[in-house]
Amino acid sequence: MGHGHDHGPSLTGKRLLLSVFITVAFVLGESATGYFSNSLALMSDAGHNFADALALILSWYGLWIARRPSSEKHSYGYHRVGILTALVNAVALVVIALAVFWEAISRLRHPEPVQSKPMIIVALVAILLNTVISLWLRKAAKDDLNVRSAYMHMVGDAVSAVGVVIAGVVVAFTGASIADPLVSILIGLLILWSSWGILKESVNVLLEGIPEGMDMWTVEQTISGVHGVLAVHDLHVWTVGSGMTCCSCHITVEEQSVRSGENVLREVTKKLEHDFRIAHTTIQVEVGGCEPNDMYCVMKVAGHATGKARDHGSHDSDDPSVSHEH
Repeated sequence: MGHGHDHGPSLTGKRLLLSVFITVAFVLGESATGYFSNSLALMSDAGHNFADALALILSWYGLWIARRPSSEKHSYGYHRVGILTALVNAVALVVIALAVFWEAISRLRHPEPVQSKPMIIVALVAILLNTVISLWLRKAAKDDLNVRSAYMHMVGDAVSAVGVVIAGVVVAFTGASIADPLVSILIGLLILWSSWGILKESVNVLLEGIPEGMDMWTVEQTISGVHGVLAVHDLHVWTVGSGMTCCSCHITVEEQSVRSGENVLREVTKKLEHDFRIAHTTIQVEVGGCEPNDMYCVMKVAGHATGKARDHGSHDSDDPSVSHEH
């Protein structure tokens, strides 16, 4: 049905917008609490949450613009916007992690007293909110790198908030304020870890590398295994955007009718979509023993097919069982 195709992206977009408002409101409260309680862990988590809000906004924009139809200037549409958004989100995470490391080292050199109670309360609220938002985005994150970057932001925040709670408990029972910057460093390491996969995949897409987990040799063997294909060359596979993998190649076939060649082409296309989820293919069919774009080769195939048809007709005319009526 016509409306079913847009239901998923539309629902995800609405959840992203709602998540933005919730996250911004929480960041304001967490920043104020972290400032008055003198907690670096809480302030770093607030900074991470603020980056999450920006990430959610960028992801929403990427999701929205990617749905725009292709145009004369952008024949593939705007799918790459989502990949650029994911890259920006990943870089932002790295910058935040470096800032957290810098401040944590300063706190380790010059320890400051920390109020543990506000840390624990606000961090518990952060765990709840980030977990809810993560669950909202989890399904869409499996197939969309842009949404996955926002999802990793939220998951990272939920885990880092757990670290803040632990730091608050340690400070409350032992008075060791050093636990605050130590947990901040762990949060920074977590941020770097969560950003690496997104950073690597988004750069791979922008460099038009093959999709993660795909093997070109397997793709080539799959095409070669289709009945009628003699050889494969000039094979290229790349990703335009999340869920949009493209392939172009040349396949060599025996001399045959145009209809038979179309059947081979159709089978190759079907196989690529079924086995590798490659829905956009550009395949050039060449006849074995001929050079690409050789007109003589094309004429020879056409003449061969015509000759067969003529021979078949003459045999029919020689058959005494065939009657000739005028």
